[in-house]
Amino acid sequence: MPLTLPAPIAHQADGNDPYAWLQDRDTPEVLAYLAEENAYQEACLAGQAPLREQLFEEIKSRILETDLSLPSPWGPYLYYTRTTAGDEYPRHYRCPRPADDSNTVDESREELLLDPNALANGGFLSLGAFSISPDHRLLAYSLDTSGDEVYTLYVKDLASGALSALPFDDCDGSMTWANDSQTLFFAELDDTHRPWRLRRHTLGEAAATTVFEEPDGRFFLHCYRASSERQLVLLLNSKTTSEAWVLDAATPHADFTCLAPRVEGHEYFPDHGQLDGQWRWFIRSNQDGINFALFHAPADSVPARAQWQVLVPHRDDIMLEGVSLNASALSLSLREGGLPIIEVRPQGLPAYRVELPDAAYSLYVQDSLEFASSRIRLRYEALNRPAQVRQLELATGAQQVLKQTPVLGAFDADDYISQRLWAVAKDGTRVPISLVRRRADEGKTVPLYLYGYGAYGESLDPWFSHARLSLLERGVAFAIAHVRGGGELGEAWYRAGKQEHKHNSFDDFIACAEHLVAEGVTSRERLAISGGSAGGLLMGAVLNLRPELFRCAIAEVPFVDVLNTMLDPELPLTVTEYDEWGNPQDPEVYARIKAYAPYENVRAQAYPAMLVIAGYNDSRVQYWEAAKWVARLRTRKTDANLLLLKTEMGAGHGGMSGRYQGLRDVALEYAFVFNELGVA
Repeated sequence: MPLTLPAPIAHQADGNDPYAWLQDRDTPEVLAYLAEENAYQEACLAGQAPLREQLFEEIKSRILETDLSLPSPWGPYLYYTRTTAGDEYPRHYRCPRPADDSNTVDESREELLLDPNALANGGFLSLGAFSISPDHRLLAYSLDTSGDEVYTLYVKDLASGALSALPFDDCDGSMTWANDSQTLFFAELDDTHRPWRLRRHTLGEAAATTVFEEPDGRFFLHCYRASSERQLVLLLNSKTTSEAWVLDAATPHADFTCLAPRVEGHEYFPDHGQLDGQWRWFIRSNQDGINFALFHAPADSVPARAQWQVLVPHRDDIMLEGVSLNASALSLSLREGGLPIIEVRPQGLPAYRVELPDAAYSLYVQDSLEFASSRIRLRYEALNRPAQVRQLELATGAQQVLKQTPVLGAFDADDYISQRLWAVAKDGTRVPISLVRRRADEGKTVPLYLYGYGAYGESLDPWFSHARLSLLERGVAFAIAHVRGGGELGEAWYRAGKQEHKHNSFDDFIACAEHLVAEGVTSRERLAISGGSAGGLLMGAVLNLRPELFRCAIAEVPFVDVLNTMLDPELPLTVTEYDEWGNPQDPEVYARIKAYAPYENVRAQAYPAMLVIAGYNDSRVQYWEAAKWVARLRTRKTDANLLLLKTEMGAGHGGMSGRYQGLRDVALEYAFVFNELGVA
């Protein structure tokens, strides 16, 4: 069916944003345009409806729809969730903790704490905070019912069921208890959707007190309980600098005290625990080098920075990404050679590293349990291995798989090969690729789905997906390009893909695609690519640079209108993003961003088939970025390949909120890819 092309108009300072009218949110013209694009997308893909339904049922059939999460012990209870067939969201429960300290749930004595299915009533729902008070009598939780990441706060009395909606607006969803179980700290958003004000509320009172305000638009504010549960930490951080204020959790109406005043470029992240029986501050800091070191300091007062003592020194080849504290050990989350490592240092015993079976994997501390616990829980998975929760005995290193995500039907991890490959970028840098394919396809040239992100120092470690089996079983390989801008190889890898080095992310992704083609894993005619958010920027840039290299592309909530967004400090998050992309008010930065921004660089050339997805309520990447990009592509591209825009009118940055809704979205994307790659 024909699609009405949007009318371009001149707009903005340089007169070069012809589709800026699509930013006029909620106007009849914009709503009509998005509705027509949605109708066009539905009409073009109508023939794939049977395949989408088949894929949906196929994926759903692999998932254990009724399941119990691994219970987490805290105080006198086990806390856990249960999913039930047909429900979009898990329900939250607790039951008394067994005398033998096992994970055995006594269903006859369990309490239903929260049922998001009843709260959603078929619409969008995102649960923000879910925080039990220290005395276990109250539940504080927050809900976003539109996808715009603005939350309403609630407190529920777990004995009586009495529910109170707190009378505060523009909340970011966080809720942190003090130890009196009566005082809550929460953050409010400013006009740019930045958490900037910390508020303190005592239950039973109508008002809240302002505790702290952060005027610098680059800094986010966040409050959390330390591992010891004896201290509260107020963290203020930009993408390059941080500052922490601390407060005894037993005296919530006192003032927070600054741990170390901010110094531009100094990032530090404190926690509170014990060392040799003494309460200490543990501080992960980059003051000795970009890969961070761990310091400790006395906790009987707020220590000056000169009192910080090195506990784990900086290492040039190993990134210290995080620290988990227990009374008897500290667990270091490291990154070495592109892989996550857990190193445990039990007090009074030799340090060791957790041993794992796969060459490429994802690993992190999922739950450090109670501070006094002698165990922690790790989450481990690989491209061909479903997620496992492994219990680790801190003193000995002994591991026990407590739970493995079930895959129903005929599934054998050994039927698939997980590999780590290396491409070479044009500047000679070796770029890691994680690849999974059927063992039966080894040595063959097959269709391939290549995913990328590459921003904010986020590590895109390999993960297992029930849905992805629908690719693999049809002979489609899956790969992740670990491009610069991510954190896979440490802080230097991140810095080499941001600001003036952003072009490296694009060059790396192209190098990974070319390597997979050159090695015969796939061919250009059988290569699909995908990325979301900043990964959507990656998609837009490489499609402008090398459109002939790919057969089709999916861009989800893509950050493609980079220049215009970064020129508008009134938009949510723009000022905080200057440290990542640069401030285009600087002419040099303006020219740099304009040279790669996907929207600015759409050219009169042939593009692959494209499916672009936006969320109308997205507060991070506004819906109009995708809409404007598609509009410009429609008028400039020279091919007849499909170009589709789907705007989820009731969703935000993360797409639809329910689990079945999410599966239907995946089915739509896979059907699109199969059709373009000629997969049966």
